[in-house]
Amino acid sequence: MASKPRLHYFSGRGRMESIRWLLAAAGVEYEEEFIKEKEDWGCEKLRKDGSLLFQQVPMVEIDGMKMVQCRAILNYIAAKYKLCGKDLKENALKDHGQDYLVGNRFSRADVQLLEVILMVEELKPDVLSKFPLLKTYKGRISNIPTIKKFLQPGSARKPPTDEKEYAECIKIFY
Repeated sequence: MASKPRLHYFSGRGRMESIRWLLAAAGVEYEEEFIKEKEDWGCEKLRKDGSLLFQQVPMVEIDGMKMVQCRAILNYIAAKYKLCGKDLKENALKDHGQDYLVGNRFSRADVQLLEVILMVEELKPDVLSKFPLLKTYKGRISNIPTIKKFLQPGSARKPPTDEKEYAECIKIFY
């Protein structure tokens, strides 16, 4: 059995949150190694062995690779777990079905749109009040079993970044 993906980032949402969402949508369990101190960010071992390409995080260890760059990581996960269209034309979003954004199946696009909707609702709870189709869409995607599990209290989903967490992040990365 392959080992679980290992995520390297600080404990907040940031650029890793979309990766967490996509892995959760695929039903993939993962481990996280949080960067808590500036010395962790230095990650001398990771830097010396070449793991931190461009000296940056997030980094995901998956299938024997150490990947950085969010878009590359998301593309890899979407392709590996078939959370994308069945071909390149479907991935371009031209033809979609009734229930999903790509083709007629659940995909990375659905996951990322739901993530954005929920983040905006945290700031403005009634944002969907004038958009009944988006409200219905949100309900439908939120009830997909893997997504529903990720939305439950106690899941790996991170809460909104507060002032304390923001200050910690600044202390680590700057």
